[in-house]
Amino acid sequence: MKLKVFKSSFIDLIKNIKHYFIDSSNSIHKARNEIKIIKHEDKEIVVKSFKVPHLINKLVYTFFKDSKAKKSYDNSVKIIEFVPKPIGYIEFHKFGLIHDSYFVSENFKYDFTIREPLTNAIFEDKQKVFKEFAKFTYDLHEQNILHLDYSPGNILIKKDEDGYTFKIVDINRMTFKKLSLDERLKSFYMLWAKDEDMKTIVNEYAKLVNADESYAIKKAIYYSQKNKDFKNFKKRLKGKKVVD
Repeated sequence: MKLKVFKSSFIDLIKNIKHYFIDSSNSIHKARNEIKIIKHEDKEIVVKSFKVPHLINKLVYTFFKDSKAKKSYDNSVKIIEFVPKPIGYIEFHKFGLIHDSYFVSENFKYDFTIREPLTNAIFEDKQKVFKEFAKFTYDLHEQNILHLDYSPGNILIKKDEDGYTFKIVDINRMTFKKLSLDERLKSFYMLWAKDEDMKTIVNEYAKLVNADESYAIKKAIYYSQKNKDFKNFKKRLKGKKVVD
């Protein structure tokens, strides 16, 4: 067993997270990994259970690389203002190798993700959301933070009295470095945004970073279209319907 907690008061929760997870029926995501919301001392806690790795990855995550749970926790602590508050992580081992692992954070009660305004043409306050999203992304980049899975479902948004609060999740894959303008603009490519929406977002971003707006928009749309073409090519190979 290997664990770390943000506050010592959470140590018993983390040590017994398997039981809490099994007892909870409130699953909000289930694919490779599963995410559940549990109640603990009148608080809602989000628990992410990572898929048990295959043998080679068990060796890798035991001896050579940090596990996804540990990366999620360490990255959360490092960028705490941009994420739901971290609580801790724990790894369980069998025969000396990592087996199952969990990352635990407080529940950020968001109202929607960036996907909704990107896919709904009549989304209320759409332009304001996009402009504040551009500012949020700018703030991330100014802190030398590059989320390598900056996709719609990983960008959570809560409506406040004066505007919107943004948080990012699924952060085990991140890079921390000073970013070039092209790296900044490329970071929008996974949004699968329509060109008009991308123009709104990147135009605002370009103003913040003091870049030429026409160049920034053209470059961001180029990276976005390149990603769409690649994903649709893969779908065609599998006989699936492509998406504009």
